[in-house]
Amino acid sequence: MTGHGGGGDSDVYHPQDALGAGVKGTAVVGGAGFFVSALQNSLQKRNIGAMGVFTRTGGTVASFAAVGGVFEFSRVAMANLREKNDAYNTAVGGFLAGSVFGLSSGKMPRIVGMGAFTAAVLFVFDFTGGRLNGFRTETEEDGFDRKEALRKNRRQSGEETIAQLGDGRGGVIHSPNYEAVRAERLKAAYGIEVKTFSADPNAAA
Repeated sequence: MTGHGGGGDSDVYHPQDALGAGVKGTAVVGGAGFFVSALQNSLQKRNIGAMGVFTRTGGTVASFAAVGGVFEFSRVAMANLREKNDAYNTAVGGFLAGSVFGLSSGKMPRIVGMGAFTAAVLFVFDFTGGRLNGFRTETEEDGFDRKEALRKNRRQSGEETIAQLGDGRGGVIHSPNYEAVRAERLKAAYGIEVKTFSADPNAAA
């Protein structure tokens, strides 16, 4: 299972939750549709009340919500099927989402045309790095790889921790041979011999 090309662990594809992405897309784009519907409602010549957002121009909310849900679900589902994150997944999602917008016309040429146009625009946008000023300058890690890299950077051995904080710091952090080292330090500093004990029954007396 490889991602955008190249080898290594960073290119391994990690499946995503298509259903969750669809729900999130529905909520986000549906919220935008609600705003547009409210704007349309406020521009009506006749005052139809606040509920007109749903009763008169509610189709806008439904259309936006459907487009957002279809786009995100199909994009992530296609990525899971292909085991790749690239612009082709966005194109598939864009085609289906654009087709939803064209459904209101009831004409197949318009439905296909809207889907193809949306797919082309989103494909180019994603292919050029998802930005208006050109390609990405460097590859961005997905969330899973970024978290794994952070865990590896923060992970260190007990010996390194003891070396950084100091053996016996706070009476809590001790190395395995702490008692012997402590006895040697006391003898060197004060000439006092301290008998050491070990809780390990297998340790030499």
